[in-house]
Amino acid sequence: MNGEDEAVEETGSAVIRDAVARLPGKPGVYRMFDAKGDVIYVGKARNLKSRVSNYARLTGHSARIATMISLTTAMEFVTTATEAEALLLEANLIKKLKPRFNVILRDDKSFPYILIARDHPVAQLVKHRGARSRKGSYFGPFASAGAVNRAINTLQKAFLLRTCSDSVYANRTRPCLLYQIKRCAAPCVNYVSPEAYEELATEAEAFLAGKSQVVKADLARQMEAAAEALDFERAASFRDRIQAMSFVTQTQGINPQGIEEADVFGLAQEGGQCCIQVFFFRSFQNWGNRAYYPKADRGLAASEILASFLAQFYDDKPVPGLVLLSQDIEERSLLEEALSTRAGHRVEVAVPQRGEKKILVEHALSNAREALGRKLAESSSQMKLLEGVQRVFGLGDAPQRIEVYDNSHIQGAHPVGAMIVAGPDGFVKSQYRKFNIQSESSGSDDFAMMREVLTRRFTRLLKEQQDDDQAWPDLVLIDGGQGQLSAAKAVLDELGLADLPVAGIAKGPDRDAGREHFHVPGRASFMLEGRDPVLYYIQRLRDEAHRFAIGSHRARRSRAIGSSPLDEVPGIGPLRKKALLQAFGSARAVTRAPVADLAAVDGVSHALAQAIYDHFHDGAE
Repeated sequence: MNGEDEAVEETGSAVIRDAVARLPGKPGVYRMFDAKGDVIYVGKARNLKSRVSNYARLTGHSARIATMISLTTAMEFVTTATEAEALLLEANLIKKLKPRFNVILRDDKSFPYILIARDHPVAQLVKHRGARSRKGSYFGPFASAGAVNRAINTLQKAFLLRTCSDSVYANRTRPCLLYQIKRCAAPCVNYVSPEAYEELATEAEAFLAGKSQVVKADLARQMEAAAEALDFERAASFRDRIQAMSFVTQTQGINPQGIEEADVFGLAQEGGQCCIQVFFFRSFQNWGNRAYYPKADRGLAASEILASFLAQFYDDKPVPGLVLLSQDIEERSLLEEALSTRAGHRVEVAVPQRGEKKILVEHALSNAREALGRKLAESSSQMKLLEGVQRVFGLGDAPQRIEVYDNSHIQGAHPVGAMIVAGPDGFVKSQYRKFNIQSESSGSDDFAMMREVLTRRFTRLLKEQQDDDQAWPDLVLIDGGQGQLSAAKAVLDELGLADLPVAGIAKGPDRDAGREHFHVPGRASFMLEGRDPVLYYIQRLRDEAHRFAIGSHRARRSRAIGSSPLDEVPGIGPLRKKALLQAFGSARAVTRAPVADLAAVDGVSHALAQAIYDHFHDGAE
């Protein structure tokens, strides 16, 4: 791939006309920048010169494109060998840069897989995410961690494979609880022969590969043979395994008979929003579905949204041999070529018109419509609640970003501050932040903790994100009364943010929910009616902040419990630390020991003993 860059200080169509004069008639990708240097659009073209020259026209553009052109102050270009390569690069750049005028794939989390690991003599059944670096058989993707956990739970019953780590396995001297409840064959203590366990692992791989009927038929024959031999306990174990396998297929809903591997996409569009449902079919089984709500301009057609979504979706995911769509897209053959190049095998992208494939697409489309309906209903009620918050706190507009702050500590130990974020789409968990309190004097002083948290938060915001309106809250809520509010207000005033709306939520008498007092600068404290939906909403915000603060505090405390004063002493590694603890019984005893006793420990020289003593006694003899 070779590239060339262009940049001009003019704006709008003048920038584009200047760039067109020097562009080659080759495939490639172009980026448009605004005055702040941010990428506002990424596009690809079969012929860069021809495609970009369209933007140089003064008329004939939609409002969206016209705005985009007017904001453009610079452009950059990268030529590629083929248009398919340009499509893949475009998708990668859109996911990375998230330009405001592109369709953006949101909530793009990795998918979990089931792995039957073969990097140990005894196969292991585990949930897997990320790079496929372990040796073994991978099955997926599954739509969610819950779907994988349920599948693994049932597979344990059907095939009795171990799920424990290699270290736990190596140190077992008796079978664990999973053996007792008939979910593991206990190979760790040789309750099953290596040959018999290998057969269980092979059966599990065959089942996950779509050969469930073959596996069940074989188990049925073994069950009948055991019953004829009057070995009813063994026959019952085969029966239980067959029932577990049947449960997997029964709970998966639609299981296509003629489609071994496919991803099915259904797109619904309504009220300026869209939902794309993705169903995963592997080994003739339904492995779940996931809903996406891509960010896209209201004026874009469903086919344009779906085409951009698909390229981004498969940017970092395995591509099946068949991709089924609810509506056709432009350049479908180009997408097929690009996905085939990425996957290393032929990929078919189709819009089925009849038969089983059509049924699958209609099922995905129906789910997309239902999910979008729920989303729109939730958004409507959420906006009403935000309008209620606007009314209660006297804001100019309904808040789009609310930040709620809380602190957590136990008698000043391991203090943590927490910030949660909420808006029109509910809680925005990717924006949550925790603050390990750094000042020792702040740990036992709630007001000082609040001052430190807000100072760090808004100092950084002023420094790094001054021009990012989406990062600024429309309302700051503090869990606390007038004292906490005064501390917060003092910080904001000092930073020049006196106009930023802030309010405090004080718990009612006896900490009763529903009797909270609200504190706003310049107003007397007030309460809301017990049945006011806005009160319930604010309670949810406060409780979420409290939950996040408590969780962060517990995590910090757990890490601290596992630490030792000896970890801070230079020259003490794991082996010397172990020797010292064995010799003195505890880290506290080590800190009190004289130099001679420390030097008597194996592996501790007199110089190191002196250094340990000095570390805990400020260098005094």
